[in-house]
Amino acid sequence: MSARSSVIDFHAHFVPDFYRDAAIGAGYGNPDGMTGFPHWSEDEALRMMDRGGIGVAVASVSSPGVHFGDDAAARRLARDVNEFSASVRDRHPDRFALLASLPLPDVEGALAEIAYAYDELHADGVTLKTNARGLYLGDPAMEPVLDALDRRRALIVLHPTSPPGAEAVSRGWGRPMIEFPFDTTRAVADLLLRGGIARRPGIRMVVPHGGGALAALADRVEEFARMVVGGDGPDVTGQLRHLYYDLAGFPIPRQLPSLLAMTDPSHLLYGTDWPWTPEVIVTAGTAELKATPLLDQDEVTAMMTTNGLPLLDRFGT
Repeated sequence: MSARSSVIDFHAHFVPDFYRDAAIGAGYGNPDGMTGFPHWSEDEALRMMDRGGIGVAVASVSSPGVHFGDDAAARRLARDVNEFSASVRDRHPDRFALLASLPLPDVEGALAEIAYAYDELHADGVTLKTNARGLYLGDPAMEPVLDALDRRRALIVLHPTSPPGAEAVSRGWGRPMIEFPFDTTRAVADLLLRGGIARRPGIRMVVPHGGGALAALADRVEEFARMVVGGDGPDVTGQLRHLYYDLAGFPIPRQLPSLLAMTDPSHLLYGTDWPWTPEVIVTAGTAELKATPLLDQDEVTAMMTTNGLPLLDRFGT
């Protein structure tokens, strides 16, 4: 099957039972301030994809990821998650792409898992959280991980998670509502300001949820950077134009206009965030995207089908 005419969901998740049990056992029964984990099964995922006309799901484990405080346990869980994902991919090679999870902030473990995921499991990319227990993408400790991914021309699909101090700043609200978009903004802005992407042209990056608040704050970030380092400051807005952005969430009607002022429609990707977002909401959001006057029909079709092909080497042929 060629993905060229298929809808590609760049923001899909799986929640195997062993992962849910591990998270709950580690004290994450209410992940990111939510009431619990959604139900997921392989058959249910395929049925949902068929109902929504989705050909390919680029699936990963969502927040809180695989590291719950113990490096050795995180390495084991990352391996289990990745081998499970590979088994799903192998049963349905034309329906699922494999995004490997890494046991960050354990950098040594992450480097070992990158090698295993690519060389043994033939991963399509990796998923990185916006921070790993407070370790952000732009931190110097992350340099070896980003270098390893750059050498492999890796697809990195970001996913937000709770920031440090989340319980205080979230004010009791589920963190996906406000903290996720702002942690995405914080992580990407810091990474670009530190040259983490400019120095690594092999990395291909997808930013979730329409980039969070990046479009609204991009000019402010760039001007502050110029004030700090002078005229040779990083070209933040230029770098942002070349990243990709999934439209999972609620980009209509207010977020998408700002995003289109920051990047080209060819860098927009479809995403559902299922099963964390219920199917009824996914269906309504998809209908809004298809009907928006901000994109013409060719742009909508490309957003849902072909824009992401340069990121998926296995499907792009």
